[in-house]
Amino acid sequence: MWYTEFAAATTLLVGAGLWTSGALQRMRRVPKPQGLPGRGLPLPDAAFLAGGPVRAAEVVIVRMQQEGRLIVSRDGLATVTDPQPKDPAEVVLIEAAGPNRQRELALLQRAVMRSPEIQQIGDRLAERGLMRRPELYRAVVRARRLLQFSLLVTVVLGVLTTVLWATLPTPDRDASTPPFFAFFGLLLLGVVWLTATKPGRSRVTPAGLRQLSLMKTGSSPWRPAVGASAATALLLGAVALDGVETLEDEDLRSALKDRVRSAAGGSSDGVGYGAAFGADAGAAVAWCSSSSPDSGSGGSHGGSHGSSCGSSSGCGSSSGHSGGSSGHSCSSSHSCSSGHSGCSSSSCSSGSSCGSGCGS
Repeated sequence: MWYTEFAAATTLLVGAGLWTSGALQRMRRVPKPQGLPGRGLPLPDAAFLAGGPVRAAEVVIVRMQQEGRLIVSRDGLATVTDPQPKDPAEVVLIEAAGPNRQRELALLQRAVMRSPEIQQIGDRLAERGLMRRPELYRAVVRARRLLQFSLLVTVVLGVLTTVLWATLPTPDRDASTPPFFAFFGLLLLGVVWLTATKPGRSRVTPAGLRQLSLMKTGSSPWRPAVGASAATALLLGAVALDGVETLEDEDLRSALKDRVRSAAGGSSDGVGYGAAFGADAGAAVAWCSSSSPDSGSGGSHGGSHGSSCGSSSGCGSSSGHSGGSSGHSCSSSHSCSSGHSGCSSSSCSSGSSCGSGCGS
C-alpha cells in the first residue's frame, strides 16, 4: 500500500512548512516597535533607509563638502580641511584620510560605509521594523528551499505510487483508494504554503516604504535637523532621499557617481539598493547586520558583532582606522549577501570589532 510513502511525504512537507513559517515570523518580528518617526527621522537613518550604507556615506561627504571642511578635486582627491568631527561617521572619514588629511574620495567613502558607525544604522532601523535583517532573510530562503525539495519528493512519490497502484491486479486495485488524489491534495497544500511564505526581495519593509513616502511627500521638501543653514539642510535632505543626482556641483556629483560607485561595486539608486539579498550583487547591498536580532544598536560603542562581509573571505585585518589603535578582532560567523570584497580593507573604530560587517 502507498500509505507509508504518503505519511513520509506529509511529514517532510509539514516539517519544512512549519520551519519556513517560523523563519518568516522571526524575520518579520520587530524587537523594538516604535511606530513611524514621520518626517523626524535623523539624516543618516533616512539616507541608509533610502539608499543603504553607500547613500549614508555620501551624505557624510556632501555635508562636510558643503560646510567647507572637505575639498574634492576634479580627479577625485579629497582633502580634509577641518579635522574636528561633528559625529562618529566623520571621525571615521577623518581618520581614514590619514595624517596628511588627503586621500582618494572612493577610499574615504568605502571606509565610512563599512564602518560600524554606519553599519549599525541598519541594525537600528531593523529594530524599528523599517528594514529586514540579511541573516534572517537568508534563513527564510534556506527554509523555502527545503519546502521546495519536499514538494519535489511529494511529486516523485505520488507518481511512483500511482504507477504501482495501476499495475495491481484489478480486484486489488478496485478495493484500494487511488493514491493520486491524496498526493495531489498534499502538493496543493505545499504550493499554497510556499506562496504564503514569500519574504519579498527588498530590504526595506512595507513600513519602511511608508516612512520614505512620508518624507518624500508633503507641502514642503523634507529638511533634516542638522544644525546647518536652511539651504544646506534642504540639499542634504534631497541627497539622502534621492541620491547625488540632485547635486548641482557637477564635479562633486561626477566624483561620487563615477569613482565612489565603482569602488562600491554598483549603484544605490533609491530603495533599489536592496532589491536583492543575494544574486543581484550589482545593487551594492552593503549592509551586514549584527548576528543577534536582539543585540541592539548599543554595540556601536564597544560591542562586538558576529557577521562580516564577503561570501568568500572574512576579516583579514585586525587593524583599526588609519591613525587608530590596532588589535581589534574580526569575527566571521555570517557572510554578507553581496559577494564582493571582505573585511580585509575595512577598518574598526577603537573599541569595536569590524564584525558588524562591511560593504560590497
